[in-house]
Amino acid sequence: MKKIRVLIIDDSALIRKLLTEIINSQPDMEAIGSAPDPLVAREMIREMDPDVLTLDVEMPKMDGIDFLEKLMRLRPMPVIMVSTLTEKGSDITFRALELGAVDFVSKPKIDIAAGLKEYGTEIASKIRIAKSARFKRFVSLPITKSATADAVLPAVSNHIASTEKLIIVGASTGGTEAIKEFLICMPPDSPGILITQHMPEGFTKSFANRLNSLCRISVIEARGGERILPGHAFIAPGHSHLLLKRSGANYMTELNQGEPVSRHRPSVDVLFRSAANCAGKNAVGVILTGMGRDGTAGMLEMHKAGSYNFAQDEASCVVFGMPKEAIAAGGVDEVVSLKDMAKCVLSKISSMGARSNRV
Repeated sequence: MKKIRVLIIDDSALIRKLLTEIINSQPDMEAIGSAPDPLVAREMIREMDPDVLTLDVEMPKMDGIDFLEKLMRLRPMPVIMVSTLTEKGSDITFRALELGAVDFVSKPKIDIAAGLKEYGTEIASKIRIAKSARFKRFVSLPITKSATADAVLPAVSNHIASTEKLIIVGASTGGTEAIKEFLICMPPDSPGILITQHMPEGFTKSFANRLNSLCRISVIEARGGERILPGHAFIAPGHSHLLLKRSGANYMTELNQGEPVSRHRPSVDVLFRSAANCAGKNAVGVILTGMGRDGTAGMLEMHKAGSYNFAQDEASCVVFGMPKEAIAAGGVDEVVSLKDMAKCVLSKISSMGARSNRV
């Protein structure tokens, strides 16, 4: 079996040593070298031709973002970012994902050696995913709120649709960019949106703030107990499951710190199942790029409860795992590309509202 060849780029000798140990302990991968900065790494990439890079965000001589931008323009390849769990670190990490990094892992704040060893399974899994993932072969320019104006779709044609209907979204690997592309198209009167994206605690708030700065709708990290209104999107926090609840005539958010479901907290299955129980045919489900099966069982429950469900197509996914599993299980009504997802979802919601008026 040909092993996945990984090059580690990090200014910390401790991190380089620990990542080397983690990678070399896996039967299907090997650390072929490590570099303390991008200038050294540049020569090693030429000589060694690695399959995957792990790249620190903040480094001397050239920071990880400048290096990644040049790399994805001149020698595109799968990259996993290794980020500090800080507000600055998370903002830079999201920029890295915009530039084409496949995913990221966060460095523990304390007891780094013990923390990284604990994350060994996650790091190894993300390296495997990165090896087979689709990744950008170009550099994207920074997106601003004004630059998204042309992308915003027309208002929902039937007002009942926007007040009664809900959009329920789940994603994992590649999902930060997919969710951004989906949400920037949403008009200010779009139905309320609930989103579970697999992401560690400490990054979800920055993710929500970043989206809020780009979108015409309001995007926040859910705190629990919020009334779900048109033009608002709620991101599951990294420490809790996000659920949809009903309170009288209102839909509300709820957080739950129960055990991981489908190996995740927050879990897409938990969100989708709550939508099936509380919203039924008033919900439209969307499953986007991601590895694994999280969301498959919940989307099938939504489908059986009368929801209309969309899955992202393989060609536009970074990883087709979650949509593929949901399609195979029979929970998906329509498969569309990411660039058409918002338009198709809003068109379906408008037609659902029109039908309800005729009844």
